[in-house]
Amino acid sequence: MEPTIQIINRVLPILLLLSLGYWIRLKNFLSPPTIEDLRKFVVNITLPAVLFVSFLEIALTSAYFVIFGFTFLLCILLFLLGRLLQSQLNIQHEYFPYLTTGFEYGMLGISLFGSAYGVANIGAIAVVDLGHEIFIWFVFLPLLLMKRDGRQSLLGIGRSFITSPVVIAILASLLLNMLGMAEALYELPVTGAFMAALQFLGNLTIPLILVIVGYGIKFDQHGLKESLRVVTLRLALLIPLALAVNIFVIRQLLQLDALFEAAVFTLLILPPPFIVPLYVHHGLATAEKQYINNVLMVHTIVSIAVYIIYYAFNPLM
Repeated sequence: MEPTIQIINRVLPILLLLSLGYWIRLKNFLSPPTIEDLRKFVVNITLPAVLFVSFLEIALTSAYFVIFGFTFLLCILLFLLGRLLQSQLNIQHEYFPYLTTGFEYGMLGISLFGSAYGVANIGAIAVVDLGHEIFIWFVFLPLLLMKRDGRQSLLGIGRSFITSPVVIAILASLLLNMLGMAEALYELPVTGAFMAALQFLGNLTIPLILVIVGYGIKFDQHGLKESLRVVTLRLALLIPLALAVNIFVIRQLLQLDALFEAAVFTLLILPPPFIVPLYVHHGLATAEKQYINNVLMVHTIVSIAVYIIYYAFNPLM
């Protein structure tokens, strides 16, 4: 099969599943509560399943700690940059700094990377994302909650972290990986069946996420220009950074394979976390809520377009 045909066959399913989700909403084929139930199913069951299998099978090296530190520090710096720009440019949107940092890994990153490079290779982007997950749970979410409700208890934050299905899956998988249990889990009775079930569930993740994302795509011209400013700011900064990090850190310093370069690029072009609208304070002005939703939606569409272009030049075949 020619490379061009292979690229088309990898990219087109992404567009088709997004379009299917969009069509489902237009035709009222599924109701919003049903889509929300599907989202819960993905976040709590299929996504942990695919992450458990990914971290179990990946060979852990010291180089990953460098990636972990880079991702975590980058997220901190992006938030501080947002604070600085908000002050210096007199930006009136109070949630602006929360839109300059973080990446929607779970509901978009995995589906894009897995669709393009295969579910078997998701371990690469899972490693790149690990520092980001720590940032989201121990910095980003607490800041959002403090803005909404005031001071948060460290005990409550810790409890939320260790009870998250995604976190449980990652930590359990890493522990079993370090104990050298990966091969035994596939070969022993019962555990072998359990691993097969996890793989079946993991295969549902990408199509379900793409349909859910497509369902949520809504075009609203009101405030489009302001939304594009945030998207342009993030991508103008993060695309060159991703390319530079891939050359000087991933390739030259750490000498990791090209899958990790694709993983870094994928993570850094993603939109801000979709959880932002879920944790805004009560009584927030409608215009501000619309601004947040517009940024997330416009960034999602632009990220998908940028990713398709990137994959066309980096199919890794």
